[in-house]
Amino acid sequence: MRFFIYEPMESSEEEVVESEEDRDIEGTAGQLAVDDEDDVEDDDEDRENNEASMSISSFKLHTTHTLAEADVQKLKEGKRKFKAEFPAHGMPMCKWTTTNDSLHKEDDRLASYGVQSRLQKHWQSIHKKPDCGDFTSAKQSQFFSLCNSYQDILHSNKNAFLCGGQDDDSSIMDAYLLHILNHIYKTRDLVTKNSARLSQQAEQKDKTIDAMGLSQDQGFTRPKVLIVLPLRSIALRTVKSLIDLIPSSCKVSIEYKNRLFDEFGNGEDEDNEALKEGSKSGGQHKEKSQISSKPADFQALFGGNNDDHFRIGIKITKKSVKLYSDFYSSDIIVASPVGLITKIGEAESEKNKDVDFLSSIEILVIDYADVILMQNWSHVISVVGELNMIPTKQHGTDFMRIREWYLNGQARYYRQTILLSNFVNAEINALFNRSCLNYRGKVKLLSSYSGVLPKVVLQVRQVYERFDCRSALDVDDERFKFFVKKVFPKIKDPLQGGIMVFISSYFDFVRLRNYMKSQDTSFCLVGEYTKQSDISRGRTWFFHGKRKIMLYTERAHFYHRYKIRGIRDLIFYSLPERNDFYAELTNMFEGVDNPTCTVLFSRFDSLRLERIVGASSAKKMLNSEKKTFMFC
Repeated sequence: MRFFIYEPMESSEEEVVESEEDRDIEGTAGQLAVDDEDDVEDDDEDRENNEASMSISSFKLHTTHTLAEADVQKLKEGKRKFKAEFPAHGMPMCKWTTTNDSLHKEDDRLASYGVQSRLQKHWQSIHKKPDCGDFTSAKQSQFFSLCNSYQDILHSNKNAFLCGGQDDDSSIMDAYLLHILNHIYKTRDLVTKNSARLSQQAEQKDKTIDAMGLSQDQGFTRPKVLIVLPLRSIALRTVKSLIDLIPSSCKVSIEYKNRLFDEFGNGEDEDNEALKEGSKSGGQHKEKSQISSKPADFQALFGGNNDDHFRIGIKITKKSVKLYSDFYSSDIIVASPVGLITKIGEAESEKNKDVDFLSSIEILVIDYADVILMQNWSHVISVVGELNMIPTKQHGTDFMRIREWYLNGQARYYRQTILLSNFVNAEINALFNRSCLNYRGKVKLLSSYSGVLPKVVLQVRQVYERFDCRSALDVDDERFKFFVKKVFPKIKDPLQGGIMVFISSYFDFVRLRNYMKSQDTSFCLVGEYTKQSDISRGRTWFFHGKRKIMLYTERAHFYHRYKIRGIRDLIFYSLPERNDFYAELTNMFEGVDNPTCTVLFSRFDSLRLERIVGASSAKKMLNSEKKTFMFC
């Protein structure tokens, strides 16, 4: 009788397994690989503690729950409403709301959550504070309790390191990483225990042991956690934090750690050493001279390796951590949307490749979603759509060990999704509402904003023009019509020029570019796909008045943070997603008498509007009979 789900198999041609030296870490597709056999038996103390905590843990309650057909149908309909609300610790202008009937129960002791004993002791040794129990803050304690509830979570007011919230960012990251590690260790302990019992049954030929009832403890493939991140530098911070949280006895060896820093660091020995010693900064690999004059958040984000194409498997055994493991022998996969979408494309075009390693993901974390929005959010949607599908190949699976809800095609209703962002927009909301169907329910953060208008230090006349729109499907067309009829005639033939038109969407950017070409307008372009030589030439022409209008996209500003000179009039064709960009651009006027800023908006821009003018003002502007509003 076999005691593991999967038999040894040849390694798939993962990009993460690139060199000859990697061959020794290529394992099986199963929950316990062959090279884990020396780690199978836990010591007596861990076994007793784990079995005691297992009886009260959310892990057991979540994974052993059986969904009725009526429950599945309700989840498919996706009509759950948010009911209860409760304060968000550490965030006075925010509150949590949940689809469940009652408030979430919190505790500042890890033991009350049934956290694996070794994780508890190690966490307490590095995080415990006298006034917060086992956590560093009430905010961290509350967030971990939400993670441990296995509900889907949308945290849309995360004070990330690039916004100056390094400690807060690390606190939230550590909370969900602890939850991930607890899930991995609980899964492994359960599989180990059941395998031992099955082994005992085989040796003693004991028919009283219900092998079928005991052994359904796994999924189709081994990977249980997927962490989606935007940049290599952020992935490096995350993986390092993950390793830091693993007990010392469980990381006697860390394979390919140096390779991790070489490939995910910024290539500078000093910076890599700082990261190895615990630095929490991340960012993009740019020349220091290029970023020294940029805003602090730009320097924090783009100060290291900014490559957005990566994927890495992490295998956790009893005494070691194996980086760059083959996906089918990994417990955790850390990847970017681009890295995953590349694998999906390869699987679609090549018959010998597949993405079945995504079939058994039980915890999905999408962190820094606001940064991913500036890349390509459609990749995230495609990746989520590939999760928890029935595998195309067997991968050595022992179907006797697969949980019933996997076989019934219900895995997506058990998957926990944790979405973290600095703000929320329509795309993030849509993903959370339509693709997060956890039977345990949902919890999301509701935030009230004070706005960024006080950050506009110049005396700028800011005029907000509201245009009517009946449907979200028509908002792009109505915005364009309003611009053509009301705004463009005033700027078509300016005497002095200096008119910047800021555009959030690239599709709107292309639309305006084509329209201005048809009208023989004097203009230049600064977009995310514009050649650097054309950008430099356009900025010079704009400053000297040789081009009267500049079309400028939000992504171009996000990735370069240009200081545009020569602005006399600023038009926000659409409001920026990142509210700080509004104040930053409005403060670019230099030596201009009576500068003017014009903003176009509709009721479908409510989320962006309230982040800029504040929740109270936004509500009045959206509900008022008047359509023009002014701030000075």
